[in-house]
Amino acid sequence: MERNYINFIVDFDRYLLKDDIFESMSTHLYKEAIISETRKRIIEESIPRIKQCLAELTDEQIWYKSNSNTNAVGNQVLHLCGNVRQWILHGLDGQDDVRQRDLEFNERGPLSREILISHLDVLTTDLNAALDRIVDQDLLLVKTVQKYFHESGISILFHVTEHFSYHTGQITYFTKMTKDIDTAYYGKLDL
Repeated sequence: MERNYINFIVDFDRYLLKDDIFESMSTHLYKEAIISETRKRIIEESIPRIKQCLAELTDEQIWYKSNSNTNAVGNQVLHLCGNVRQWILHGLDGQDDVRQRDLEFNERGPLSREILISHLDVLTTDLNAALDRIVDQDLLLVKTVQKYFHESGISILFHVTEHFSYHTGQITYFTKMTKDIDTAYYGKLDL
């Protein structure tokens, strides 16, 4: 069944690419789908989950490090905000690169939960605006990020989305382990 679906998509794509108007429409639809998925995974899923975890943890727990090779939840929040700003807002949207990566990990807190949530709220607003400005051609243009990485717009969006999800999982694991709770992200669904 999956193979037939993939063949349909490939054949449909070939059909659309026969005419420039359809090629443009196809690219636009891909862009809209990728932007929508990026927004869903970061803004609608991950950020609310991180906020939920922050609400469960004390400031001491937010800044707890079990050893020198781990990062506190607070550091991870700062790191995620910096990563999105550098990769999407700067790399893809062309804003100034204001990231100070070392400070994301050197902060020992305690910055309060409210300050971290405020950082996430501002990031949400800024990311939404940047995603709205992305045009079809941005997906294929190669941009330089962090001086060393040469990535297409698609690659940038995929990287940031998976990176955000990865650290959201770490924050969730720490919260569940520390508080012995079920975060019930899917609590209302009969899975």
